[in-house]
Amino acid sequence: MSAIPLFHLAFPVNDLAQARRFYGGLLGCPEGRSSDAWIDFDFYGHQVVAHLAPQECGHRATSAVDGDEVPVRHFGAILPMPEWEALADRLRAADTQFVIEPHVRFKGQVGEQATMFFLDPSGNALEFKAFGDLSQVFAK
Repeated sequence: MSAIPLFHLAFPVNDLAQARRFYGGLLGCPEGRSSDAWIDFDFYGHQVVAHLAPQECGHRATSAVDGDEVPVRHFGAILPMPEWEALADRLRAADTQFVIEPHVRFKGQVGEQATMFFLDPSGNALEFKAFGDLSQVFAK
């Protein structure tokens, strides 16, 4: 049996209404099934599930990557460059506080990428990337 190449990710939130506004409203992720304890979102074609679990929220550790302190626990998506730029503009317009401002990392090197990090209302770190050349995603 072959799997459909999608991922599923569950993560904690401290408020489902905030999660709806952030993931559904700001990020534009359509909502799927839900209950009083969780919400499924279509996260750029993948299923992510916000579970009500306030005690599990927030990021704690960082790791140095190309001069930035990257949140160790994070998730996100790789977008086409025009979509990444549009999302960065939308986040700026919404006065999003970035953990790492939108910029290009590894300039002129293998793996050059546009990246940005920010937190959801529950303190979960998200990273969105874009590559000018998708063959660089796993390049060494």
